[in-house]
Amino acid sequence: MADVPFADDKDWTWVLRTECTECRFDVRHFPREQISNLIRDNAVRWIPILELDDERLRRRPRPDRWSALEYAAHVRDVFELFDHRLDLMLTEDAPHFPNWNQDETALDKHYDEADPADVLEDLQANATRLAVRFAAVSGAQWERTGHRSDGASFTVESFARYLIHDPEHHLHDVEHGLRMIASEG
Repeated sequence: MADVPFADDKDWTWVLRTECTECRFDVRHFPREQISNLIRDNAVRWIPILELDDERLRRRPRPDRWSALEYAAHVRDVFELFDHRLDLMLTEDAPHFPNWNQDETALDKHYDEADPADVLEDLQANATRLAVRFAAVSGAQWERTGHRSDGASFTVESFARYLIHDPEHHLHDVEHGLRMIASEG
């Protein structure tokens, strides 16, 4: 089992206010009703990545970065987690979400040892469930709230925008990592 390459302790909520300087994705510039389509589109873009040969899929481009497979497993779990949290936001008044440590999850679920076909199947299923749930959001539901354990608060709309940056950013991470691996020969 590989170690977690780095602990990401950034407060990524800043992506709600400005374009991401790394991946160039700007969550402010799409109608909120498009979130379902963005989730589905993102999930499709993971298919060719998870069909790569094992060497490229499992290799970390640097010791402090995840492999393409590890990123895909993370995105799979992000879709699942956000589906659960969105359900809470739509069914409870201002729920508080327990902390989710993505680095511990990567170790506990052995992301680096995962079967790519299983990751792909689950990523697609989780994305579809989440997209369907967001497609059903309407009217005042967009303003319902939820609160993270670190004090960050979201409306369903800001939660949707915050969410979509994560898998988009990780596609950027993977594409950059695969270029690094290819340049090494």
